[in-house]
Amino acid sequence: MKRIIKKVAVLGSGVMGSRIACHFAGIGIEVLLLDIVPQGLAADAKPAERNKIVNDALTAAVKSNPSPVYHKDVLKKISTGNFTDDMKKISGCDWIIEVVVERLDIKKQVFEQVEQFRKPGTLITSNTSGIPIHLMAEGRSEDFKKHFCGTHFFNPPRYLRLLEIIPTPHTDPEIVSFLMEYGDLYLGKTTVLCKDTPAFIANRIGVFSIMAIFGLVDKFGLTIDEVDALTGPILGRPKSATFRTADVVGIDTLVKVAKGVYDNCPDDEARASFVIPAWLNKMVENNWLGDKTGQGFFKKTKGAKGEKEILTLNLKTAEYAARVKPKFASLEAAKPIDDLHQRIKLLCASPDKAGEFYRHFHYSLFSYISFRIPEISDEIYRVDDAMMAGFGWEIGAFETWDLLGLKRTAKAMKEAGYAYAPWIDKMLEAGHESFYKIESGKKLCFDHATSTYKALPGGEAFIVMSNYQDKKIWKNASCHLYDLGEDVLGLQWFTKMGSIGGDVLSGIQTAIDKAEKNYKGLVIANEGGNFSAGANVGMIFMLAIEQEYDELDMAIRLFQNTMMRVRYSAVPVVVAPHGLALGGACEMSLHADKCCPAAETYTGLVELGVGLIPGGGGTKEFVLRAADEMHEDEPETITLKNRFLSIATAKVATSAREGFDLGVYRKGLDEIVMNQGRRISEARKSVVELFDAGYTTPVQRKDIKVLGQSALGALYAGINGMWRGNYATDHDALVAKKLAYVMCGGDLSEQTLVTEQYLLDLE
Repeated sequence: MKRIIKKVAVLGSGVMGSRIACHFAGIGIEVLLLDIVPQGLAADAKPAERNKIVNDALTAAVKSNPSPVYHKDVLKKISTGNFTDDMKKISGCDWIIEVVVERLDIKKQVFEQVEQFRKPGTLITSNTSGIPIHLMAEGRSEDFKKHFCGTHFFNPPRYLRLLEIIPTPHTDPEIVSFLMEYGDLYLGKTTVLCKDTPAFIANRIGVFSIMAIFGLVDKFGLTIDEVDALTGPILGRPKSATFRTADVVGIDTLVKVAKGVYDNCPDDEARASFVIPAWLNKMVENNWLGDKTGQGFFKKTKGAKGEKEILTLNLKTAEYAARVKPKFASLEAAKPIDDLHQRIKLLCASPDKAGEFYRHFHYSLFSYISFRIPEISDEIYRVDDAMMAGFGWEIGAFETWDLLGLKRTAKAMKEAGYAYAPWIDKMLEAGHESFYKIESGKKLCFDHATSTYKALPGGEAFIVMSNYQDKKIWKNASCHLYDLGEDVLGLQWFTKMGSIGGDVLSGIQTAIDKAEKNYKGLVIANEGGNFSAGANVGMIFMLAIEQEYDELDMAIRLFQNTMMRVRYSAVPVVVAPHGLALGGACEMSLHADKCCPAAETYTGLVELGVGLIPGGGGTKEFVLRAADEMHEDEPETITLKNRFLSIATAKVATSAREGFDLGVYRKGLDEIVMNQGRRISEARKSVVELFDAGYTTPVQRKDIKVLGQSALGALYAGINGMWRGNYATDHDALVAKKLAYVMCGGDLSEQTLVTEQYLLDLE
């Protein structure tokens, strides 16, 4: 049976429920959001009063930062109500998601109501983070049990990509398959199949790692500031590291999950790690629960002059004091190393106290994950997927073990007194010395049950260019070019923040050369946190400081020529951005034959923010598009003014959906990819489709209408108004006028048709 989701009911509008509703609305689904009626209301209370809880919760969610939606328009798809008056409306929903308070008795009461109105065959899932899924299904009908499952979203649902799917023994396997696929394709999630064990996968491993670190704090006499410096981005973890993460999640929540594992996992060999330290219990007693109560491990205050100040808790004295910047020789040595794999190797081999911390932390983590197979998962890769998607780890725990050397590290663990599961020794005895390996562009993972390697599911849908090392056909100091199959090349680069300098421009030119000779086309994409933060502004700055104007002119023209080469190549060039795609990276997107941005792509021409105008063809392209968008029934200057303001205010789209509003992406041509992991595969497919449809090289435009003085005067007047009102500095006004001059085609006496090169020269 083909299942189509048109309308979703979300029962419970708390922090999670309201944001889950927003995420579904964000992908175009109609949502019914329900919650309880406030207590003590009069019988004749108006609907607005009866729905106050749900409406206030949704309003708070929408106002939160970062935004839970890709675009404010999607909020029209959410209707609200309450359990008492509106539960009958769930009969028109295809999927019902329960997100009420974490109490089994209350959840069962809600499900009893649901069963009265739910139509047979409707999906029903719970977003619980800890209550056993099978207990919630007790006493329900066979049809309910068959269509019931756990779907554990992580908060915030838009940004954290993990969706744990937890079936019960009664769940129809077809329902599980549907949820795994739907979460991936439509919700953009890393869907991880979990067993119905306490805390499932991500929280089980994640909370253990936090509790293990708490234990090492006492062992090595570390401070909170030191631990967060050691366990943040330097280790490939989020900026919130350990203690800041606890504050964000809520210390009471952390304690609750840890106690849940301790109470419900009597056979866990590391059960003692989940015993709550006395200082942590004291914090809960003091109601120091983190951000929700205004203080936890950190506390925001105001200094003597009214400036914001963050204090750190001293775990020994239970007093707050000014933060102290940690000093570890190993951290200083690791900071210049961009490659995370090399950085982790250096940190774990360091002879100082930080190195000792890293070794003991990883030994305890590796020990723990080895014993969790097959308890919480039959597959190793699911543990890594859960930690990367749910806790923001750049590489998974088993992958880190591979990185440090499985055999060598296992030996060191034994010597240090850390046990690991017996299947590890069996694996090594069979000659298998890594959990993962790459073959023909595919990633394989060791399967402990069969002692063989199996390809990760998804196959061609999840292309990782770094897995194509044996298909690398060219490289320079910054770029690698791969044969991705299907006669398509793939280019990526490895500069800091994906910055675009000479090596990258050379790489793009070379990649197009090779694609034109022997391939159908080229995909340009990067892996890691971001696509690109733009051109190498530091290089431009240094050339300006040194007054090397000829070299500066040559550098900018090289950038322009490369972007025009992207536009006018003999084969299709498709760009697949994600994360930051700013400045020069936005200009590349503007010139590509097609863009396949991930839903979480933040793009815009931001050069005005550093006192420049977009010089790589971005200004030209906005003028060209403004000219094409001009209509007879509105003043011609309106469209140009909107484009001008986007650049002049360095506006950034905070999602790919907003990128269409900004005019970076083109409706009917560019295509949002919900699951970031699929964007390269979708881009490759687009290259093939464009080529097979009879792709021909576009012809450079010579018919771009520019408005000259008629628009230039209006823009100058607006800029002067901003300057006189102290909304713009002298330099802001200067640069904005330069931008206006270019976008109007110069000081022309009348409207004129010009070429792309004319505008590029003005840039």
